[in-house]
Amino acid sequence: MEVVFSHHAEADFLSLEKQLQKHIKKHLEKLSKMPPRRHMKHGLPWFVEKITKQARLVYRLENECLHVLRCFATHKEYERWYLSFK
Repeated sequence: MEVVFSHHAEADFLSLEKQLQKHIKKHLEKLSKMPPRRHMKHGLPWFVEKITKQARLVYRLENECLHVLRCFATHKEYERWYLSFK
């Protein structure tokens, strides 16, 4: 499965520490081989993966392609972004 970064996700990813980038890359490799089967609650059109205790990865699956929407270093950043949709 191909992995594609959105403009925001690419900027987020490049601003992260190198170690966290490595964690995300490994996680994306794993996801591309075995995608999840459930969405978040409330019918939201994306998946959220917990990379570390704080880091989050937001993505969606579309036509055999994994689209990375955003990468967050902390849960607070993710929470702020998520609450903007409510």
